[in-house]
Amino acid sequence: MGRQRLQQKKPPGPDSVGQQRQTLESSRRLPDRERRARQADRMARVLGVLRLIQSRGRWNATGIAAELGCTVRTVYRDLQTLEFAGVPWYFDKVEQCYRVRSDFRFPVPSLTDEELLGQAVATSVTKAPGLNVGGGAAGTTRKLAAASGETARQLLADAERLVSVLDLKLADHSKHQDVITTIQTALIQRKQVTGRYETPYQASAVTLRLNPLRLCLVKSAWYLIARPTDSLEPKTYRVARFKTLRMLDEPARVPEEFDLQAYFGNAWAVYRGTPTYDVEIWFAPTAARVVTETVWHHTQTVKPQSDGSVRLSFRVDGLEEICNWLLSWAEHCKVLQPGELRVMLIGKLRLALNMQENLAEQ
Repeated sequence: MGRQRLQQKKPPGPDSVGQQRQTLESSRRLPDRERRARQADRMARVLGVLRLIQSRGRWNATGIAAELGCTVRTVYRDLQTLEFAGVPWYFDKVEQCYRVRSDFRFPVPSLTDEELLGQAVATSVTKAPGLNVGGGAAGTTRKLAAASGETARQLLADAERLVSVLDLKLADHSKHQDVITTIQTALIQRKQVTGRYETPYQASAVTLRLNPLRLCLVKSAWYLIARPTDSLEPKTYRVARFKTLRMLDEPARVPEEFDLQAYFGNAWAVYRGTPTYDVEIWFAPTAARVVTETVWHHTQTVKPQSDGSVRLSFRVDGLEEICNWLLSWAEHCKVLQPGELRVMLIGKLRLALNMQENLAEQ
């Protein structure tokens, strides 16, 4: 098969045997936790080598070493490990790279075309600018492609190329990848976090110590739902406002009965106000079709009118957020109830009108 023989396959001499024994004895002296961590790191690296040489790329030992951040000698050892495990790799002399025999497959779940498409779409979504949730979906897609047949591999490649997610108008999280990753890790490991948090409503940043409960994407931004260590009540924190954040080695106190939907209640978006209002908005025929294309709230009901207009009803906790939403529809709608929302909307419109008129007079 043109297999490239490795230096490691030579019979070990006395010095090599002695070094192996010394390495084995040293590993036995390591604490169990550290030994397991090293074994896990090596396994991850070996699987990384397999993923690369099963991909469509051209990977030689030098390229693999650079990609995985190890030495060329380590790559040779990992290739030998794969050979011992029965992986039929070989060195393609024409392409000057390592390959795995095309008919070899690790056992993988039997995925339908629909499931493969779902994975490819997930990869496209996680690549969207502003989302910044890490590359886990892309890595999974690469591994599935490497372990799948040619038809499935082509389907994944085509779907990822043809499906794109653009212009989500999300808050800019490009500088907060580390914060998001820290929150994700702390949630999984159930650990507390601490960091500096800055909001437009306080004169300076404050130091927080939190029990993280949930990470959620609401409307256009990521939010952390967490309970301060000095309070019994959860609060909502906008992820982009953390200036620093690190995970502590202190267990987080997360109530098993915490329910995210119950926490948000009937908030229009993120911040739940009081009291609860029954809201009814009339939309003119010119806007009726467009406004009903979207489900704006989980309590939404739609009542089409004979003249082509439509009435939308909601039950919301607090009015501030829904009032801000109505500003973008102001020329096409009327607030039928409650009166408080109508007064609030008129006030905001007057302020906006005064600001524009004052600018025109300057």
